[in-house]
Amino acid sequence: MLHAFVLVDALPARIAPLAEELAELPGVTEVFSVAGGVADLIAIVRVRHHDELVDVVTTRIAALEGIESTTTLVAFQAYSRHDLEAIWDLGAG
Repeated sequence: MLHAFVLVDALPARIAPLAEELAELPGVTEVFSVAGGVADLIAIVRVRHHDELVDVVTTRIAALEGIESTTTLVAFQAYSRHDLEAIWDLGAG
């Protein structure tokens, strides 16, 4: 599973609608509105393959109206307790 964080700079009037549109995209699991000057929104993308990541970021996200720019950060390793516990739960049921 690939995890990426897409930092989105958006037109002010489009921030809230854009967050909702981003959250509806396949591969986007969460969207956060943020403060701090680095970005207006952060979209969490989780996909299985690099070509899916390319499609989500460069085709689907880039096509949305009101995006001024994006920066994509690809995660190498997850250190979250939630993610680590999920590894051990695979196949349990």
